[in-house]
Amino acid sequence: MITLEAVQFRYEAMLMHFDLQVARGEFMAVIGPSGAGKSTLLSLIAGFEEPVSGCIRIADIDMQGVPPDQRAVSMIFQDNNSFAHLDVWTNVALGISTSLNLDAERRAHIDGALERVGLAAYKTRKPTEISGGEKQRIAVARALVRDKPVLLLDEPFTALGPALRREMLDLIRDIRAEKNLTILMVTHQPEDAEYAASRVAFVDAGRVAHVLPTEAFFAGTAPSKIRAYLA
Repeated sequence: MITLEAVQFRYEAMLMHFDLQVARGEFMAVIGPSGAGKSTLLSLIAGFEEPVSGCIRIADIDMQGVPPDQRAVSMIFQDNNSFAHLDVWTNVALGISTSLNLDAERRAHIDGALERVGLAAYKTRKPTEISGGEKQRIAVARALVRDKPVLLLDEPFTALGPALRREMLDLIRDIRAEKNLTILMVTHQPEDAEYAASRVAFVDAGRVAHVLPTEAFFAGTAPSKIRAYLA
């Protein structure tokens, strides 16, 4: 579903080089030291950054020159990117149309997404009137109405406590199963990767150093750099 071949990107003095394959319907976690290039990897896939060279393909389509809004990708960030002056329903609706010129079918689609993430009762509230976890549910609902086959998560639940993080991961896993989404999640919480992902990619010094099944990644026999990071 997602393929990066010899993708190079320069950030200040670091020349990053990414090779990675993510299968359709897979939930892959991305972990590694701060500044290693994890968020850059997601930004390249989403189209927010352009590589110096190499090829990025999504569903076998070359993404060279394809702008972010035309890629088969939704992305959720640590900052939920909600607009404080707009109510929850409108914040979600922006995922479909910035003009908010929506027909009855699209309005029903938004209502369904709010119901799915548990925000139906809060749709007239402003983001300042709901909790941090509920704000992140706005971002999940917005991704649902976009209805793209790839979901990129850039540390979206870092600010939440352990119990709420687990609750959000359960929601994401359930939606992945329902829609056969391909998910790539950057996290600094190894326990989240261990809980949710089928494979884990370890990014170090601007490269995907290792990709392992989750059980092998967290085993004592993993490569030394991984064991040192987890320790």
